[in-house]
Amino acid sequence: MNWKTTGIVISREYLNKVKKKSFIWTTLLVPILVAGLTIGIMVAMMNTKEKTKTIAVVDESGIVLPYLTDTETIHYQPLSGIPLDSVKTNLASYGFDGVLAVGPLDSLEKTVPADLYSPKPFGMDLVDNINGRINRAVEDYRIASYNIEGLDQILKDVKANVRLRSFTVSDSGEEKISEAGVYSILSMILGIFLFMFITLFGGMVMSSVIEEKSSRVVEVLVSSVKATELMFGKIIGIALVALTQFLLWIVLSVAIISVAGALIGFDSLMGSNPTEMVSTMGGMDAEQIEAMTAQLSNDSELGTVVSTLASVPWLQLIGLFLVYFVFGYLLYASMFAAIGSAVENEGDTQQLQLPLTIPLLLAYMIALYAFKAPDSSIAFWGSIIPFTSPIVMISRLPFGVPTWEILLSIALLIATFVLMAWVSAKIYKVGILMFGKKSTWKDLWKWIKQD
Repeated sequence: MNWKTTGIVISREYLNKVKKKSFIWTTLLVPILVAGLTIGIMVAMMNTKEKTKTIAVVDESGIVLPYLTDTETIHYQPLSGIPLDSVKTNLASYGFDGVLAVGPLDSLEKTVPADLYSPKPFGMDLVDNINGRINRAVEDYRIASYNIEGLDQILKDVKANVRLRSFTVSDSGEEKISEAGVYSILSMILGIFLFMFITLFGGMVMSSVIEEKSSRVVEVLVSSVKATELMFGKIIGIALVALTQFLLWIVLSVAIISVAGALIGFDSLMGSNPTEMVSTMGGMDAEQIEAMTAQLSNDSELGTVVSTLASVPWLQLIGLFLVYFVFGYLLYASMFAAIGSAVENEGDTQQLQLPLTIPLLLAYMIALYAFKAPDSSIAFWGSIIPFTSPIVMISRLPFGVPTWEILLSIALLIATFVLMAWVSAKIYKVGILMFGKKSTWKDLWKWIKQD
């Protein structure tokens, strides 16, 4: 293969794609949409408060009503002298959004029946808030029924809040704090990203091959360059196009969000302190707000997360991410190119594309499992088998993988890519000039055996 000719094909493929209006518009619009969605979600979460609901309360138990204190989103109105059935059927006329009916106290089971009636379903936060208050009332009643002085305080005192810290220890004895949750999230993000990149970019290669074949442009191209040079030039050129667009999306999205944040002022959106931010969520009582605020303000937990992220070998992780992306993409893109050369429109690709999508989906499923058990047998073999290793291995890396496994995985991936590239080139060479017949797996096997 002449790499000078391949370079010309790469340059042609890259420039043709980036000069298209669709590329320019997509590159500009996607960051605007992403930024708009991000800012819209933040505004909705931080500034949007649910309309206050007025709930009528009929408490026959005598223990629940004292626990029903008003919040920003719920106003409780005790009822007396009005039949419950009359209120249920005429809520609007009474000015209520719903009615809470608490039945008589069951002294044997030490519980109460409770029903909430409304013209339309309430949100989950409101229902959970009311349910939590009723449970708290019942729990306190049960504690009091034991007639043990200070039992409530005793139960609070014995409640444990031990937080297990984990450390990784190197061969030299150096200890680094680690948080499994951080590694799990990082593992999941890396696996999903690689799955998306390989699927998206490989599909772009197949679509480009089909487009040139259906327009008969390929007949002119193969008269000047070899089919293999055309295939690899297209694969590499589209990878550069996709990477260029992806990097532009990141830069433009960050720039737009930063400028919008400076103009709007995210401090005013998020509140001046954690308590204010939490209170905007609505439906929480004072104790719930206090507990969540404490969690948000817990410097030790934040420090653990920061320390865990700092202990991640980022250079090694980014380097291996690029290695697995490059060879994983090349492996699947060559096979997608072969499939594209064997059909005349994308509707005919379903049957031939299925054997490629199954390993990718399998790899994605194993990757989602890998962060729970990174050293399990299925995660190990998924990171060694070349068709799943790019996605699965990158998901295992944050948890630490022996060097010999990484080297074996990369060696098998490269060897498989070389083999599949040779097979795909043979299919591409014949299939790109085949018209008027729907290709089958039998036809592809014949093309592979041709000299």
